[in-house]
Amino acid sequence: MFHNIMFILYIVVGLVVGAILGAIIRQSLSQKKLESSENLSARILEEARKEAETIKKDSILQAKENLLRVKTDFEKETKERRDELDALERRLRSKEENLERKSDSLSQKECSLENKEKAAQQKEAQLIEKNEKLDRLLQEQRTKLEQIAGLTAEEAKNILIQSMEQEARRDAAWLLRKIDEEARRTADKNAQEIIAYAIQRYAADYVAENTVSVVNLPNDEMKGRIIGREGRNIRAIEAATGIDLIVDDTPEAVVLSSFDPVRREVARLSLERLIADGRIHPGRIEEIVKKVRAEVEAIIKETGERVCFDVGVHDLHPELVAMLGSLKFRTSYSQNVLEHSIEVAHLAGMMAAELKMNVKEAKRAGLLHDIGKAVDHKVEGSHAAIGAEYAKRFGESPRIVQAIAAHHDDPMTNTALGVLIQAADSLSAARPGARREILENYVKRLEELENIANSFKGVDHCFAIQAGREIRIMVENEKISDSDAALLCKDIVKRIESELTYPGQIKVTVIRETRVSEIAR
Repeated sequence: MFHNIMFILYIVVGLVVGAILGAIIRQSLSQKKLESSENLSARILEEARKEAETIKKDSILQAKENLLRVKTDFEKETKERRDELDALERRLRSKEENLERKSDSLSQKECSLENKEKAAQQKEAQLIEKNEKLDRLLQEQRTKLEQIAGLTAEEAKNILIQSMEQEARRDAAWLLRKIDEEARRTADKNAQEIIAYAIQRYAADYVAENTVSVVNLPNDEMKGRIIGREGRNIRAIEAATGIDLIVDDTPEAVVLSSFDPVRREVARLSLERLIADGRIHPGRIEEIVKKVRAEVEAIIKETGERVCFDVGVHDLHPELVAMLGSLKFRTSYSQNVLEHSIEVAHLAGMMAAELKMNVKEAKRAGLLHDIGKAVDHKVEGSHAAIGAEYAKRFGESPRIVQAIAAHHDDPMTNTALGVLIQAADSLSAARPGARREILENYVKRLEELENIANSFKGVDHCFAIQAGREIRIMVENEKISDSDAALLCKDIVKRIESELTYPGQIKVTVIRETRVSEIAR
């Protein structure tokens, strides 16, 4: 029992001592932790203070650098502004000095002008006085001359004017003859060289392609099949092609008539195919005509493109290319218009090269100069005006349009390019074999040429030669002088140009012959 009490007592004492010891130990540990925390806080504060000082120093340095940079920029800008102001001030000072000098100069000139004006006024007064004196003297002399000559001043003036007019006409005729001879020598030489060189370089066939309007038949029985029952086949052909089909007494042939050469070609090819096929009825006619029309349109397009490529003319509007291709079926004076246009383009290009002009532009204008003939059967007006309108509509330059419009006008009012196209057009049309004319028209033109020449006074004989491209006139040497012959030639040329229509040009030659003979005894 006692032992149990003691044991419990020991336990209690042990627990108390343990509790006290635990409290002491816990207090000791808390004290150490507190000291450690304080030391850590002190180190953190010290490091934070040092870092803050570092940041502060860096900020101060950065601020100083920014301030220094701003100061430098400000000083630089201030210096530039100061320099600009100094330069402006110098310019203003210089202008001010110039203005002062000019003002002084103007003042001097003004004084000089005043002096000159006074001197001029004095001279004017003297001149007026002299003129009045001269007028009085002239009046006195005129009165004395009228008394001596027995003529009034007006009568004497008329006589003097007539004599001066005759003398002036003689001088003018002589001068005109001299200038004309010099110009003719120079112009003829240069023109002959250029034209001869162009013709030598370009050689085309003399015989031009003709448009066929007659279709040959294998036999006369084919005419009945073409006409058809009650004429239905011939009506179907005319309706499909837009041409007139003439079946007459011509053996083994029918005639196709139309102003449109393309339609006539479509009709010719269609009729030939129908004859070869043998099946001729309205349905077959429409089918063949449709196919042939498509083929002809393809031929026209291909021909236009080929010609443009061969001549070297590019970037033409497709409509102009098609119109150019359709000229393959168009003739003028039996000359194929497309071949004529190609020839004009080549000749114009060669002459432009000799004259240092734009060769491409000359070829383009030459190729398109007769483009109006592709539609002149559909549109009212001359082919030159129609062609110029279409060329303008499809984007050609004003120079090309003007050359097309004026290629049959007066060369004196034309441009250089227009005159070049006129010359090339005349060359192509005038060379031997290029065109065929009706004999009656040819003879009529020769007679008209001779009649115009014979209508002038002093003409003895005249002869139209060179196929009507030249007329030679013999004059009476007693009535016509050399100077008058030059004026007569000009007058005849003007009459021919105003009254006759002819292709190319006509040369007028006036011949005055003086014969002196003596007999030696």
